[in-house]
Amino acid sequence: MLRTHKCNELRIENVGQKVTLCGWIHNIRNHGGIVFLDLRDHYGITQIVLEEEFDESLRKEACVLIKGSVRHRPLEAQNTHLDTGRIEVVANQVKVLGDVTSQLPFEVWSEENVSEELRLQYRFLDLRRKRLHHNIILRSNIIHDIRNRMRSLDFLEIQTPILTGSSPEGARDFLVPSRLHPGKFFALPQAPQQFKQLLMVGGFDRYFQIAPCFRDEDARSDRSPGEFYQLDMEMAFASQEDVFEITETILRGVFGEFSSHKISPESESFPKIPYQEALIRFGTDKPDLRNPLEIVDLSDIFCRSEFRVFSDKTVRAIALEGEEIVTRSFLEKMRDIALQNGADGLAWVVIDEDGDWSGPIAKFFANSTKRKVNERLSIYREATILFIADSSESRATSLSGFIRTELGHRLSLVESKVFAFCWIVDFPMYEIDLESNSIVFSHNPFSMPQGGMDALKTLDPRDVLAFQYDIVCNGIELSSGAVRNHDPEIMLEAFKIAGYSPKEMKKKFPALYRAFQFGPPPHAGIAPGIDRIVMLLLDEPNIREAIAFPMSSSGQDLLINAPNEVESRQLQDVYIRVVTNGVD
Repeated sequence: MLRTHKCNELRIENVGQKVTLCGWIHNIRNHGGIVFLDLRDHYGITQIVLEEEFDESLRKEACVLIKGSVRHRPLEAQNTHLDTGRIEVVANQVKVLGDVTSQLPFEVWSEENVSEELRLQYRFLDLRRKRLHHNIILRSNIIHDIRNRMRSLDFLEIQTPILTGSSPEGARDFLVPSRLHPGKFFALPQAPQQFKQLLMVGGFDRYFQIAPCFRDEDARSDRSPGEFYQLDMEMAFASQEDVFEITETILRGVFGEFSSHKISPESESFPKIPYQEALIRFGTDKPDLRNPLEIVDLSDIFCRSEFRVFSDKTVRAIALEGEEIVTRSFLEKMRDIALQNGADGLAWVVIDEDGDWSGPIAKFFANSTKRKVNERLSIYREATILFIADSSESRATSLSGFIRTELGHRLSLVESKVFAFCWIVDFPMYEIDLESNSIVFSHNPFSMPQGGMDALKTLDPRDVLAFQYDIVCNGIELSSGAVRNHDPEIMLEAFKIAGYSPKEMKKKFPALYRAFQFGPPPHAGIAPGIDRIVMLLLDEPNIREAIAFPMSSSGQDLLINAPNEVESRQLQDVYIRVVTNGVD
């Protein structure tokens, strides 16, 4: 070993010892004849004192070996913020192990703000910075903790293939051309969906995997483009409630271990909110329950209103009471924000301490209408009501959800230092594709419909609910899951409604269909996103701060310069020809 100690190990007990340390020069301070180096490694920092002639060629971030003796720091120079802050090492030898031969693109020690593009281009330097380095260490510890918890619950870790077949999972596949089978392609897995179901058919009781998944999607602050990791799990002979119990046990344990924030609710189980109810109450199926505001539907009250702006529209309202009452200038600002985000407008009324209504639209409402609104909202005085109206129900839903979120943050209503969890349940099995006007799966096509075959045969497809569920925390979807459709006849009928003939279904999913002929057990599962869990525990606003080597927002690896062009012989090997703008 090159070193006798790590850079966070030395204490008062080591004073007088000869030691050897290795690390990077974090900072250099020249105090007129005596030079202080902060030496940093993975574990921490030790102050080095150079009392001999200083080598002017030493540069920050050079990798060096230091030999010397440990001594007390003077009392007035001790640093209580460092584990090693009461000692220093007087160096008698400095050996450069890896020199810095180019200008540093940014400072490592100062943690100064640097453009994301530059940070990703020099990610190896960015990883040396304290904040990001800590993030990656915490990520490793979280994954280790999750593995231990899963093993303690009798889950078996099994790896599933990375090269697999393309399937309609909802996002675009990454395709891999086959050299041995001309004109055919593998796909990188969007999720190990089929394989984990096949493991259940194979007789395994509880499976898990920290699984890499690949989807050709655009980036968002809570979604990394290209690839991500999830805690993939599946259980045989399990119901929806069994999945909830296991998932809540894992999440409560991990979030309790790695954060001091309160976990809400403190009751034994997380609240379960039906999908349609979530859209009305929160304007989204990913509600942030730290925000106490709720949306109320008033469409039936205004369906024949003389106020034409509301008549026969979807009308939603948000009530602000007590201390939340706001000024006219604030309301006008909110109206401007709503207009900028696609709304036709934002109306409001103010109710005073006597229960009288005032505001731009108050005069258009009959007293009977006012009473109905008051009763629906359960408010009668000292309140402000904001109205969102639109001819499109989906647009009214998304706009009201947006306004709720804006109000919560602008009025500082969102509770801090809390992880607020909930389940969204009872998702629709099908939806109408707006482009083709046809019935398509709205979520996971492998889910069991509630009511089984009878529901598929007798209900309008848009009324069929599925045993599908999402776990949401602080407005971020951590995972989707489902009770699986393990009955081949129900599966054929479900895919038939979505436009797949039995022949197409059997061709696209031959392994599942074949396996389900041989005693498949009922099974269910879920797959919480590792990257999002880490992002929440780090309290980071961007998921790229939770990943060692993330893609940029444009889906590029700026460090490795990928994707990139390949040589023509490589394309010939896999029978691929590149066409750009219609020209070979």
